[in-house]
Amino acid sequence: MVDVGTGMVALGAGVALGLSALAAAIAEKEIGSAAIGAMAEKESTFGKGLILTVIPETIVIFGLVVAILIIGLAQA
Repeated sequence: MVDVGTGMVALGAGVALGLSALAAAIAEKEIGSAAIGAMAEKESTFGKGLILTVIPETIVIFGLVVAILIIGLAQA
């Protein structure tokens, strides 16, 4: 049987990762639509648009690191 504290730790780690993934998805949506609009006008902006579209993924990596830290600190 799992106690309430373990469940709260798992819930906190899930919320940290889930909200960061949601924020990254919203950012990518806005950046992606702007990048497509810029590429429609000028094809040489493809590289910049691709790099700017990938940058919000670091938010998810930070969320994953925080989730791992939450689980790691709870086990100590």
